Amino acid sequence: MSERIYVGADHAGFALKEKLVDELKRLGYEPVDVGPKTLDPADDFPDYARPVAEAVSTGVVRRGVLTCGTGLGMGYVANRYPHVRAAVVWSPEIAELSRKHNDANVLVLPSRFLSEQEGLDILHTWLDTRFEGGRHQRRVEKIDT
Repeated sequence: MSERIYVGADHAGFALKEKLVDELKRLGYEPVDVGPKTLDPADDFPDYARPVAEAVSTGVVRRGVLTCGTGLGMGYVANRYPHVRAAVVWSPEIAELSRKHNDANVLVLPSRFLSEQEGLDILHTWLDTRFEGGRHQRRVEKIDT
């Protein structure tokens, strides 16, 4: 069985979300697209961040992906949920460190500041990087205490 990954965006991240969903399918993952299903400039980012963060927080899935204009709004919402470690990522290097050192389980992409290819490169790095544990484990454990 392939890993399910919840994915959501607002209007600013809609086009990138569509590409991310396609790429996840191509890579053999099972993306769960929480929306939006159509581009609506009047939508609100919390409506799409919440189902992704809730699914990760409650253990329905291990990981999620969000995108909006700056990534900040999605990150604010997602990080309000217990056990969610959402990282706003703008380069493959940051994606790698977010996983290795912080065990980030929600990737947040700032769509207005990334090309489609940059977004896909970041996604690949984030998916392929494992948490190092060790000295980082105790730090991650302190987040939810």
